[in-house]
Amino acid sequence: MTSRERVRRAFGRGEGLPDRVPLQFDLCRSLIEEFGQRLSIKPEYALSYYEDLTYRISANAIRTALGSDCIVVGGTVSRGFVPTPIGDGASLNEFGMWMKPSTLYVDVIKCPLADVSSIEGLEAWRFPDAYAPGRFDAARNDIARFGQDFFVIGDVELSLFELAWHLVGMEKYLMDFAMEEPWIEKLNDQVEEWTTGLALQLVALGVDAIWLGEDLGTQTSMLISPDMWRERFKPRYARLIRRLKRANPDLLVAFHSDGAVAPLIEDFIELGVDIYNPVQPNVPGSDPQELQDKYGGRMAFFGGIDQQELLPKGDASAIRAEVARRASIMGSKGAYLMAPAHIIQADVSPETVKLFIDAVLGSAGT
Repeated sequence: MTSRERVRRAFGRGEGLPDRVPLQFDLCRSLIEEFGQRLSIKPEYALSYYEDLTYRISANAIRTALGSDCIVVGGTVSRGFVPTPIGDGASLNEFGMWMKPSTLYVDVIKCPLADVSSIEGLEAWRFPDAYAPGRFDAARNDIARFGQDFFVIGDVELSLFELAWHLVGMEKYLMDFAMEEPWIEKLNDQVEEWTTGLALQLVALGVDAIWLGEDLGTQTSMLISPDMWRERFKPRYARLIRRLKRANPDLLVAFHSDGAVAPLIEDFIELGVDIYNPVQPNVPGSDPQELQDKYGGRMAFFGGIDQQELLPKGDASAIRAEVARRASIMGSKGAYLMAPAHIIQADVSPETVKLFIDAVLGSAGT
């Protein structure tokens, strides 16, 4: 059974169950470099249009050599674009965001629309072109190289809400959003058009799944009310998902949101989302048995392995036990792609990463 067939069976795109729970994971740069050295594989980086997504769509050769059943591809900067250095380690990206690497992430330290207050002001700023030459060169190459044997996920996270507020700044965006400032909806239109363009190009390249989403929750609650999300964003996602599934009726759609977003899972199902990710542990509404009991058969799951405590601090027996528990609960009838709930960061040792991978690869029959 190829990796691609294994994942497709898990998600109901083939007859029978997979031979084991399939696996996906992402690695931060230091882990990519470490495993590249161990495997004698030179890391290949695909610079995303939004820097924090770079490691999501990079190093597919290393990922698959370690045991992933999936590759992840996505849009990069346009051909020939180089971030402009602006001092103190920061640079200017295609959106005009000031980006500066921190210990774990690349932070937006200045937003291009921080001072915009009108449609006229918004129109003075130019949104990048989703169809710019070169944006999918890396994706096309990786699909040609790995797509026959591995399940291909096309990543367009920061789909609507999160990209919009990164352009404005969260406080200003939420205030103007709540006040129903007209320019905010114009910006949301532009973000929807951008994401739709990226996603349709990935569908045309032949991805098996599109990975939509953004972080809508905190550790305890949602960032905006469920009713506000339903009123202002759900129709946008409905349009987007309809267009994607018209382009390829066999396409699977995954929706990512960190945090306590269980109040929206029924909405995701109604929208035609097939897969819920990352099933973040340790937040309300994410108990695996409860999710399986309430949504099993209507929604598949992707993620679930604790990135905050278990992988950085757990011992070998605890990690193996959690892999077995998740596999038995969420993977007992297929419909589960096991993965950490986040990109594996530098606070997880390479030895622990390998232990986790080996535990999943040995999960047949659990």
